[in-house]
Amino acid sequence: MPDQSQDIAALAKGGRTNIAGFVLRLAARIPFLFIAGRVYGPDLVGRFAIAVVVVELAALLATLGLKRGLAQALATSGRPHACVAWDAMAVAFVASVAASGVLIAFPEIMYPNSAIVGLDRWLPCIIFASAWSDVSLAALAYRHDVKATVRARAIVEPWTISAAAWAFSFYSHRDGLVLSYVASMLAALVASLVPFLRSYGMPRGWSPQIRPLFALARANAPLAGADALEWGSRNVDRFILGVMFAPKIVGIYYMAQQVASLPQKLKTSFDPILGPVITDSLARNDRAAVANQVRQVAFWIMAAQGALALMGSIPGEAVMGVVGPQFVAGTAALGFLLTAEVLASTGAVSESALVYVARLKNLAISAGMLLFQVGLSFALIMIVRRAGWPPNYQAAMPALALMLSVGLTSLVKARVLSGLLGASVNPLRWPLVWAALAAIVVGTIFTWLPKRLEWLEMAAGEPAILGVYLFVLWRWAFGPGDRALFGSMPKGEEATLPHAGAKVG
Repeated sequence: MPDQSQDIAALAKGGRTNIAGFVLRLAARIPFLFIAGRVYGPDLVGRFAIAVVVVELAALLATLGLKRGLAQALATSGRPHACVAWDAMAVAFVASVAASGVLIAFPEIMYPNSAIVGLDRWLPCIIFASAWSDVSLAALAYRHDVKATVRARAIVEPWTISAAAWAFSFYSHRDGLVLSYVASMLAALVASLVPFLRSYGMPRGWSPQIRPLFALARANAPLAGADALEWGSRNVDRFILGVMFAPKIVGIYYMAQQVASLPQKLKTSFDPILGPVITDSLARNDRAAVANQVRQVAFWIMAAQGALALMGSIPGEAVMGVVGPQFVAGTAALGFLLTAEVLASTGAVSESALVYVARLKNLAISAGMLLFQVGLSFALIMIVRRAGWPPNYQAAMPALALMLSVGLTSLVKARVLSGLLGASVNPLRWPLVWAALAAIVVGTIFTWLPKRLEWLEMAAGEPAILGVYLFVLWRWAFGPGDRALFGSMPKGEEATLPHAGAKVG
């Protein structure tokens, strides 16, 4: 029977692989942001952003919760795993076709504030590719093949969209972003299906059975709802802006959102391995191990997201200026969005366990907080609009609402999960606060440089912020369990020693 040190070792190994993928994805995503901002401009980026938010939601719903539910289905089913995996693929395909049909018939859903021209109507045809890619990668993750996810999501997908966005700009400036998105989804699908077929193959004697397929979909409805609500909390702000502002404003916000979403990928870096490890611990009824896993991974993610948030928000104007001078107006939104990612980490990791131990309760919390976020977004926009604030500050209000909402959600979900597991899942440690304060002091000094030395704010300020932050964490916050992320797992009793950093609360 695996012990807790082995579980943390598995999480650390999978996390190292996927964090390497995150770095690759970061390197690939930056060229796309630069090309989209400099070549296409905020108006076309805004139209693209609103359309993609609808298509991605449809693709997420089409997976019917199988991104996380498939691991449990494979763990508990007595049928051959290939048959279970292909059942899931069949369900996702049928749901994708239905979703595509609706959006093709009513394209106004994707373009609420602009005319439908060119290839706009046919963008939903790509939904099946995203859904199939997600399901096949989830099946591979059950067998601890996280390299496939890294390859598809961190290398193939982002590099394809970057290269295609540049190439298609010569073919069609109007449709270039749409075509590049389609190309990236198809490339990611191929990169996902090839290892899936190698691992699972084509099932012998398998044929889709209507009743089991619907039972699988019904069983995963709470997971599908949780996925949709989590995704909605990070993207409904973009849709709200699309309803209330011109595409240019949406485009500026979208760029800030894309920069801020890079830290969010750190959480998803652990998803492929965290789900199977949690389900294995629950199968052993070892709830203390689940609490330890959630607490450990949440700290890793919070610490890493804190570094990226500080590096992105302190020199915020310089960061947004890299995308394009017209996008500097999104600096305020960027600061709120980056802070939101730090505050959301505990709730996001807690949800990874809640979807297995309290699905409906988790769903209710997520639904309530999404409604709170939407209502607060509209309220804040109207308040600052009546106060006469400029449009760029009005457009930052949904980001502020998101920050407040996800912070509250983290508190609620962590408290609920702690009660269910009988152990704390609070990842916060005082040295994390000290590290942030030290980095803020150092970073602020660089922002005081004269105009002629502004280039030093990025060239020297960013490494200084990161260096001070990591030094404080490594010296006072990291214990043996944390250092497992950077090397081999300590053996014996050393692996189960308490963390060096004192937890808050």
